[in-house]
Amino acid sequence: MTAARGRGARLARRRPAAAFGRAGRRAGHHLEGVFGGPERARVIVVLGCVLALSSADAATVGAAASPLRQALHIDNTDIGLLVTASSLVAAVASLPFGVLADRVRRTRTLGLTVCLWGLAMLWSATASSFDKLLWSRLFLGVVNASAGPIVASMVGDYFPSAERGRVYGYILTGELLGAGLGFAVTGDVADLSWRASFVILALPTFALARAIFRLPEPVRGGIAPLPHAGTPEEASSARGADPTRRLPVRPERPGSLHPQPPPPRAGGPTWAGAHPGDPTWAGHRERSATAGPGAQGPEETDAQRVARERGVEPDPDRVLRVNARRMGLWDATRYLLGIRTNVVLIVASACLYFYLAGVETFGSEFTSRQYGIPYAVANLLILLVGVGAVVGVLVGGTLGDSLLRRRILNGRLLVAGGGALLTTLLFLPAILTRGAITALPYLTVAAFGLTVQEAPIDAARLDIVPPLLWGRAEGLRSLLRTSAQALAPLIFGVFSGLLGGGRAGLQWTFLVMLVPLLANGVILLYATRAYPRDVATAAAAAPPSR
Repeated sequence: MTAARGRGARLARRRPAAAFGRAGRRAGHHLEGVFGGPERARVIVVLGCVLALSSADAATVGAAASPLRQALHIDNTDIGLLVTASSLVAAVASLPFGVLADRVRRTRTLGLTVCLWGLAMLWSATASSFDKLLWSRLFLGVVNASAGPIVASMVGDYFPSAERGRVYGYILTGELLGAGLGFAVTGDVADLSWRASFVILALPTFALARAIFRLPEPVRGGIAPLPHAGTPEEASSARGADPTRRLPVRPERPGSLHPQPPPPRAGGPTWAGAHPGDPTWAGHRERSATAGPGAQGPEETDAQRVARERGVEPDPDRVLRVNARRMGLWDATRYLLGIRTNVVLIVASACLYFYLAGVETFGSEFTSRQYGIPYAVANLLILLVGVGAVVGVLVGGTLGDSLLRRRILNGRLLVAGGGALLTTLLFLPAILTRGAITALPYLTVAAFGLTVQEAPIDAARLDIVPPLLWGRAEGLRSLLRTSAQALAPLIFGVFSGLLGGGRAGLQWTFLVMLVPLLANGVILLYATRAYPRDVATAAAAAPPSR
């Protein structure tokens, strides 16, 4: 009887574990179906976890501010210095990592830097003084800067243009979820021990680094994206291609996960988007004769195809005629800043993250004072608003891709610009009202509009920049974007003090800071005039040499 009861107890304990395992397997199979196969799902999840870990660590210092003040005997100025100094160092370090992203093996570089993240977090957990904690955060800022350029370069090579916006939406969701994790979970842990909050974030980094090392290195230039594992109709829709065209699935070499580059399309661009009648054709013909047997142009993107069908001519003065891999940082920066749409996207991204950083820093305090609710309820309100932000980042990329497949060449910019204007319109009543229940729907939809811009902006940038400059383009953008994020808490704090402080000061600060957000929407819509020609110019660039 006793033995039977023991077996029954063991079976009872195993049933919940078995049910949990079955649910996990079903969820995994569902994600594989959504992402287009197990290999693509693995890439998306790993890259999303990289951004999630980065944003979670950035939010942890703010969430653990009170325990840090008490343990290390520091004030709010020191807390701000920890965040700002780390962000500024990351901004500067993003440029050399952009160069590395274009020249070295990206999976190996990213995996190594993620291991260093973990060591830096453990170093932070063992700091016994403010000076030691500051040095650990500065080191973390340096290695953390690798995420943006390398992830952007890998997304461009792993996935075809027709679905880059949607894929970016999936990956950027990890960034938002990581910020929520750092804000909510590690903040609660920090109330017990601020050292434990850093250790909790350090432990997953080593498993994540191992997963990154095991990813296949994508072929550069966007010439061999991972094939879609769905039905032929689903794969053709995802790639924006002719349904009768077969996807490249034959391995490039034994043991490689990279497919062979697809053959040129009949009636398509003769060489990287150039036609015999184009002003750049002569230069392409000369390069094709000297490029050697390893030269292979990238597959024509949806935006480039629509631009070609509409007869959009490239700018002959801006066509890149040299090997982008050999360009120095200064020459590459000058070229990237000469792309008008790229400058607009950099400014738009900086404005977006500037306001987002201000909301993350002062959002809880403002909602508590403005709506007269406790801080715990204010934090819950921010998390509910975060649901709208997650939906926005998922919808924005998919909507931009859908408009592009419908031959609306400026679809991605229209989605981003419309989201910026929607955010400005809805934040006004949310900031002016005094009731939390009244403000909640406005805040949720405004958060939706704020994040709906992210994925289309990132995907549009890959269409206007030659593939071998993707890493440096993201490094340049990260420099300005991270600088804006680093300065946002300081500027928001100074403005609130100058405008009277307290509830009224924060209210006027959030209202004033809507001006750059409004300007963001206007310049994005204005960029639709230059975007088609910039797409055609990128298509006419010298092809990557394998």
